[in-house]
Amino acid sequence: MNSVHDQLRADVHRRAGVDLGTASIADLRRSEWSPEFEQLMRNRLAMGAMRYGRLHAVGKPAYDRVPSMARRLQQYAETGNLELLVDVANLCLLEFEEGEHPKRHFNAIDDGEHVETKRT
Repeated sequence: MNSVHDQLRADVHRRAGVDLGTASIADLRRSEWSPEFEQLMRNRLAMGAMRYGRLHAVGKPAYDRVPSMARRLQQYAETGNLELLVDVANLCLLEFEEGEHPKRHFNAIDDGEHVETKRT
């Protein structure tokens, strides 16, 4: 018998038109990723290490990455250049690892805000 949690999740999926079928977590972890995107990220992170210093390097300057993320995301919205998405992802990764936000924390929440459907 399914737990209440399982029943609620199934209902949410049904109403959203999402059918995961019999996919296991392992299946989803394999399928819900882009090796090409990851390779592009890694290539640019390696170049960035040469330009700006390696991840967590002692004496590496602190960078204010958030404005650059927002600017590049806006540029992507205007141009469609996928490289800008790779840049944003890398800036997010670097901010996650090295950021110095005064309220820095991780709190997994479901705030009810989700991506809006553009087409069905």
